[in-house]
This record gives sequence, C-alpha cells and structure tokens, in this order.
Amino acid sequence: MTVVKKILAIHTGGTISMSQNEKGEVVPNAQNPIAQQETIMEGRVQLHTDELFNLPSPHMTPVEMLKIKERIMAAEADGIDGVVVTHGTDTLEETAYFLDLTLPSTIPVVVTGAMRSSNQVGSDGLHNFQTAIEVAADDASRDNGVMVVMNDEIHTARYVTKTHTTNVATFRTPTFGPIGLVANGHPIYFQQLIQKTTCDIDHVIDHVYLIKAYAGMDTALFDCLDNDQTAGLVIEGLGAGNVPPVTLPAIQRLLDRHIPLVLVSRCYNGVAEDIYGYEGGGIGLRKMGMMLCQGLNGQKARIKLLVGLSAGMKGEQLEKFLSTAVS
Repeated sequence: MTVVKKILAIHTGGTISMSQNEKGEVVPNAQNPIAQQETIMEGRVQLHTDELFNLPSPHMTPVEMLKIKERIMAAEADGIDGVVVTHGTDTLEETAYFLDLTLPSTIPVVVTGAMRSSNQVGSDGLHNFQTAIEVAADDASRDNGVMVVMNDEIHTARYVTKTHTTNVATFRTPTFGPIGLVANGHPIYFQQLIQKTTCDIDHVIDHVYLIKAYAGMDTALFDCLDNDQTAGLVIEGLGAGNVPPVTLPAIQRLLDRHIPLVLVSRCYNGVAEDIYGYEGGGIGLRKMGMMLCQGLNGQKARIKLLVGLSAGMKGEQLEKFLSTAVS
C-alpha cells in the first residue's frame, strides 16, 4: 500500500513565480503559476500550499527568513511529512543556510527555485519544484539538514552557492560536490552531511555586515562601521585569509569596541587558515582577536554570525559556534 506523504509547499516569490512581459522583462505575477500546480505527484503526495510571500530574492531579509522558519516549525507540529520552499535564487543560499542553522526539525526541508521564468523557453521552475517535492517526500531525506534541490542535484544548504548569473546549473557545492541526485523520480544519496548543531532563535538582530578585501584597500569602509550600532562584521580576506596591512589599525579599533570580527576567504574553493606571518597575514589577525570561520563563504558566514549573535552568544561560545566545521 502506497503511503501518501503530506508535503507543505511554502512559496516566497522569485523567478520561479514570475513571468516575462511583452517587453521581455521578468516581473512578479499577481498569481504564482507554480502555486497552482496541485496535481504534481497526485496519489503519492498530498500537497498543501502556503503563499507566504511574493518577494523578489533581493527583497528577502533575515526577518522573512525567521518567518519561514516559524512556519516550518508550526507545520511539523501539525504532522507535515516534509517541506518545500520556493525562493528567488539570488539570496536562496542564505535563506537555506539560515533555516539549516535554526530549524530543530528532522523532517526533510528542501529549498528550490528557477533560473527561467514560468513562460520562458526551457523554463526550469516546474521541474525543480517537482524534484524538490520528490526529495521532501522520501524517507531517505530525513536528518540531512536543509537541502537545496536544483537541476536534479541535491546539495547541502551549508556549502551550496550560486555560481552563474543565468545558467540553470548555477548551484554548485565547491570542494565537496552534491550529496545526491534525483533520478527516475527518487533521490539517490552518495554522501552524508556531517552532524550539525541547531541554534533556535526567536528574533534577529540588525547591523551585521560583510566586507570583501581587495588590493589597495584602505580604512574607509572599516571607519564607516566604527560606531556603537555595529553588531558584527565578516571580512572576506585575500587568499587563505589575509588583508592589506594599511587596514590593520581600523580593524584594531573595531576589535577594541568588542565588535565580533570573522575572517573567511574570498576564494571559491578552500578554507581560511592562519598560515601567513607577514603583516596583515592570518596569524597576526588571529592574535588580534579575529575569528576564523572555515568552509563558509562570506554571505554564509554573515548568516552564521547573525544567528549566533541573535542567540546571545559571546566570547568563546560564539567563536566555537563560528569556527566548528560541523554546524
């Protein structure tokens, strides 16, 4: 006897819910065409729909991310078997990772989107939506953390990133690769996510920032953040985690304010490490009091810092939360 799974589809907007107008512009619809697809996997899945938002991806903030998290927790308490979140791709990885950090749930949670709008040739939205439902409805998907399913690949929210502006194969996991594929209507897993920790929060703080280091960088951007409002800062350092030496006095001033500073690499692959001893190198930055966050890109590290600070973490607790590779 086939067990019918109850899957909640939470729609938040993005290209997957948009259409091309007569001028060729991709714009939001008054009605989400994906949300009307109630016959997908009929007989195997009982699909429940919640059009929570209709926001282009750049309009998404941690406030909306928290609302999605709370909606998922309420659905799990009501007995839902899995959740699919449709989302714009520009900030999809940040929302997915926010959910991965904050959801204590064990049910499958899958985030998906589209690179082509609903009426463009080769639209990928409906296919991605269906494969995401297939992953969310499969028992093998439990306890995998939040996943991103696009283009028949299954990625962890922790490491996946958008790598191309328009290609349907844009979502990739540098260094590690996807954990599975969707084939013949079912997920096939080849890797397992390392055990994760959960940080349950009920609010999000403001003024957590992200800066990318560059050749010839001066203190101007750091000086703008030298105030009582700044709650935290992530720096995408050069190479293994280094900065131009002229920035060091400004960085020290921020540290003197007890503002948490986190260092990652701006490189596509690899991790930040304290291996260089020259002025501005990672060894000196660690000695100054900067925290290294390994394996995450800048936007993910900012989400992690924001979540940790929103949970009230400080000092050694915050540094352990940010530095450990399993959360």
